[in-house]
Amino acid sequence: MAHDTRSKQERKADVLARLGSAVVDAWVATAGDGEPYLVPLTLAWLDDRILLATSKTSPTARNLTARGRARIGLGPTRDVVLIDAVLERTIPVTEAPAEGAAYAAQNDWDPRTAGDSYVFLALRPERVQAWREENEIPDRLLMRDGTWLI
Repeated sequence: MAHDTRSKQERKADVLARLGSAVVDAWVATAGDGEPYLVPLTLAWLDDRILLATSKTSPTARNLTARGRARIGLGPTRDVVLIDAVLERTIPVTEAPAEGAAYAAQNDWDPRTAGDSYVFLALRPERVQAWREENEIPDRLLMRDGTWLI
């Protein structure tokens, strides 16, 4: 079933609504030592930043710490959001009251219960693309260099 083409404003609103909804699951891609790594993680949206929680020894945490970049995919293939983001900071979950509260409020799990083996990875989006089908591909770029284009 083909969808009507959404305006960039509608797509931005849809992206922000998706990021702010409850239990946002995403595919997070990172690379380390030339090897790509892709893993499903749940995220939170806090102060225009993506907040991931994972073990500090996980390949995702190691790759982000070393390379500072990730690509995040949300949604099914016919309603996709791709976000290229950079690591702003890594915060031990035991030292992150605001981040922990925000993450727990948006999700079905509180990483602070994992103790000091987990960290929050705060990512700043630099590039955001969103499209449903072929009719939205020409105008899929919504953010460039960290600035919304609409």
